[in-house]
Amino acid sequence: MSDEVRLGQQNHTDQRCPLCHKTDIHHFSRIRERDYLSCRTCQLIFVPAEQHVSADEEKARYDQHNNHPDDPDYRAFLSRMFLPMQHRLNARSCGLDFGSGPGPTLSLMFEEGGHRMAIYDYFYAPTPSTLDQPYDFITATEVVEHLHRPGFELERLWSLLNPGALLGVMTQLVPESTPFADWYYIKDPTHVCFFSPSTCEWLAKHWQAELTFPGKNVMLFQKFPAHHAV
Repeated sequence: MSDEVRLGQQNHTDQRCPLCHKTDIHHFSRIRERDYLSCRTCQLIFVPAEQHVSADEEKARYDQHNNHPDDPDYRAFLSRMFLPMQHRLNARSCGLDFGSGPGPTLSLMFEEGGHRMAIYDYFYAPTPSTLDQPYDFITATEVVEHLHRPGFELERLWSLLNPGALLGVMTQLVPESTPFADWYYIKDPTHVCFFSPSTCEWLAKHWQAELTFPGKNVMLFQKFPAHHAV
C-alpha cells in the first residue's frame, strides 16, 4: 500500500480540517491518485496538504487562464456575483476583490458601478497593505476552492469587513445529483477545497452572519454589528 493510500485510509484521523480546524475527519474518496477527506463538523471536502501541487505548478496553471476584461462572456459569468451585490451596496462603497487573478475584471465592473476598489492576488497582486484596511464589501470569485488554508484566509477577510458589510463567495458547490467522482470540478489539480451548502451554513453560523444564495453557486454573507442578535 502506498504512502498516499495510507494517508487517506489510515492516517486521516491525524488531520485537521483546514476550514474549522476540527479533527473529526473521515476518508471520503480516492479518485485518480488523490485522496478526499471530509469534515463531519463543517462538511468541507478537502485534499490533504501532502497532495497539493507546488506553487510553481499552481501558477503555471493560472497563467493559462484567458480571462480578459473586454470579454463579454467573462463579464456575464462575473455578473452572477456583481449584480446581486451591486443591488445591495450603498453608493461609492469601498470594496476588495480577493483573488483577482491575472486579468482583474470584477473590480473594474464595480468601479464602473461607482465604487472604489482594491485588488489582492497571491500570485498577481500580492500587496499586503490591501489586507490591512476595512471594506464595505469583499468578493472572492472562484477562489475558495484553491485555498490551502481556507479557515485562516476567510477569517482574515471577515475581520476586514465593516459592520453591515458583505462578503461574496462564488464557487461550484458539491453537487447532489452528480457522483463526486464524475464531477468536473475535482479534475483541476489546484482545486483542493470543496464547499457544500451545509459548509456555507456552518460559516454563517460561525460568524453569526446572514447568508443568502442569490444565484447558483453564489453566496452572500452579511456581517451584523457586534450587538446584533441573530
